[in-house]
Amino acid sequence: QVHVVESGGGLVQAGGSLRLSCAASGSIFSIGVMGWYRQAPGKQRELVARIISGGSTNYADSVKGRFTISRDNARNTVYLQMNSLKPEDTAVYYCWVHGYWGQGTQVTVSS
Repeated sequence: QVHVVESGGGLVQAGGSLRLSCAASGSIFSIGVMGWYRQAPGKQRELVARIISGGSTNYADSVKGRFTISRDNARNTVYLQMNSLKPEDTAVYYCWVHGYWGQGTQVTVSS
């Protein structure tokens, strides 16, 4: 059984920063792809960023230059550093780790 748990969400003022973390535990030893997705009310879930073993990253155009995804393989953890947050970033953020989804963490950006 694999557990994926996000943390770090919350309420932040526009222009501020948050760092999300996602830790995977259980019967998993090698993780290739990790990613962050988000879903706002009435919207479809969309890719925010992903990182592949070896360091290759992809970002949604809306967050490029503001968000940074990274990973700590020793801890089976993926991070999302979010800077210069905008109200439009408000959503539930979900972590995806090698086919497993986290429960989601709410990020709310006030204006």
